[in-house]
Amino acid sequence: MPIGERIIVLGCPGSGKSTFSRGLQKNTGLPLVHLDNIWWKEDRTHITRDEFDRKLETLLSDDRWILDGDYSRTYEVRFCACDTMIFLDYDVDTCLSGISERNGTDRPDIPWTEDLPDPALIEQVRNYRENNRPVILSLMERYSGKTTYIFRSREEADRWLSGLESAASQ
Repeated sequence: MPIGERIIVLGCPGSGKSTFSRGLQKNTGLPLVHLDNIWWKEDRTHITRDEFDRKLETLLSDDRWILDGDYSRTYEVRFCACDTMIFLDYDVDTCLSGISERNGTDRPDIPWTEDLPDPALIEQVRNYRENNRPVILSLMERYSGKTTYIFRSREEADRWLSGLESAASQ
């Protein structure tokens, strides 16, 4: 299973991008960047788009990375820069469950602990398959010369990571 050194991990909120990315980092040794930690501040405000874009541009100029985060506004620039695209293409219920399960849990991918589901985030999940998914699939087709993985379930993604771990240990 080929894997590059400039990897983007995309998917609906609650799909488990960060958890998957941590497993990917463990198996590849690539530096992992959670885009939420760049965009968000601890007080739940965020940096400006220009500042985010400058930081992203700097990250993309590095030779090796895993970028975890959806951030649809930056899809194109990340698709151009990566050599491997991973899309966690899960159903709405799986993603809503993922959001619910992480409440009250300290996580390395955001600078605060979520206590309750954010209604705007829930709405984004409900609309993701209609709004974001077609854009991602279209970009994957446009950049078809790159390595692409689409996982339709957590089990499928976990099996793939396990295979990667087995291959790395040989």
